[in-house]
Amino acid sequence: MTTNPIRRRGGFTLVELIVAISIYGIILTIGVGFVASQNTVFRRGLDQMAALQNMRYAFSTLEMDLPSLGTNVPTIQPSLIYADNDVIAFTGDYASNIANDVFASYIDLGAPNGQVTVPSPSITIPNSAVTWPDTLYLSSAGTRSPAELLVFWFAADTTTARNDDYVLFRQVNDGSPEAVARNLMKNGSEPFFSYLRRIDFSSAPSAVAAIPDSTLPIHHSSTFHRVPADTAHSALADSIRAVKVSFQSSNGLSGRHERVVAATRTIAMPNAGFSLLQTCGDEPILGDTLGAQLVTLPSGTLASRLTWNAAVDETAGELDVARYVLYRQSTPITADWGDPYRSIPAGLANYQYDDPAITSGETYVYAIAAQDCTPMLSTLELSPAVIVP
Repeated sequence: MTTNPIRRRGGFTLVELIVAISIYGIILTIGVGFVASQNTVFRRGLDQMAALQNMRYAFSTLEMDLPSLGTNVPTIQPSLIYADNDVIAFTGDYASNIANDVFASYIDLGAPNGQVTVPSPSITIPNSAVTWPDTLYLSSAGTRSPAELLVFWFAADTTTARNDDYVLFRQVNDGSPEAVARNLMKNGSEPFFSYLRRIDFSSAPSAVAAIPDSTLPIHHSSTFHRVPADTAHSALADSIRAVKVSFQSSNGLSGRHERVVAATRTIAMPNAGFSLLQTCGDEPILGDTLGAQLVTLPSGTLASRLTWNAAVDETAGELDVARYVLYRQSTPITADWGDPYRSIPAGLANYQYDDPAITSGETYVYAIAAQDCTPMLSTLELSPAVIVP
């Protein structure tokens, strides 16, 4: 009698299956835990980087702008106007909207007129009751000073639920305030701004020392620099050589996801305390008239054609003329010529500039000054009136 043997089928027993699932679960748990921990570390890194980048941007903006204090400022105009532990206001030839202006710190062709010279009328400095200026500062040629007013200040951030975070603002003249950085906080008991001044001794080398916080605010209350009234507390502003900046920066999150970094930096102001010295000699001599007439360009467009010869101090004399600065007004003209209209580099025997930006029915008068490397301007020379039909 024959029987059919039962064929053995391959597979797992129940015990083997339970063991395999248990091992897989352990491996999966370890893997998921590892990925989760790596994700946490990565998230913490991103949060820390966000706080660090916020801090770096605030410092880089301050480090770029604060050293422009005192650049190309007329001798009678103060450089540091107001200094407190949460605001600093100063003047300097920060920007120009003239393409070849070699004296401004930066060129911004899109900067509106009125934002590239000393402000007029006066402005109330944020975080203070001080208004500035109380006079119109002029260059040696009688035109507006090219040194703008820059203000940096910290203000409480009213857009968040916190009560300890601040915004760093920046403003040029009476322009709209610009938020440089948010999520900033005080660094312990340190003020946002503190100051270092230069002290001169009659029988010892000069030294730099911190100004006590109790001395703040410092206000250059004298209208003019280097006059008898510019003494005592007002003159203290003229001795400041550096700003110590200290704050904390957050990534803007709260709870366990918040990351905070802190830093303190001292920013030097290399132009502080320097006046415009006449290293090129005396005020440049123009010694020529400015011609102006209405012409028709080859394109059929009407234009004012301005012509003049090289200044006396360009081809002879002190040989220090760097450029010619043109101004324009439509009648009736006033004593304030406002911002420069154009700048023409020196180096030619004869000069011509065609101005097609004229309007029918208007009458224009132009003015020109030669500028040397000091930079000082010559006396203005006015053109005849150009009547546009």
